[in-house]
Amino acid sequence: MTPPDSAAALKPANTEHRYEITRGDLPLCCPMPDMALWNSHPRVYLAIEDEGGESTCPYCGARYVLLG
Repeated sequence: MTPPDSAAALKPANTEHRYEITRGDLPLCCPMPDMALWNSHPRVYLAIEDEGGESTCPYCGARYVLLG
């Protein structure tokens, strides 16, 4: 079965250990909206601003770093 075109444009979730994000990506959630959800964990919101600009997902361990 071929995924719909919109799903094909999504990047795989949980494939990197470190993600750099900007304020335009806030509010931050893992997996992010441009990631495929079918093979990932439930979406969780991360309080990166309250955590000094770095946050780690409790499900997959991905580390997010806020640039700027």
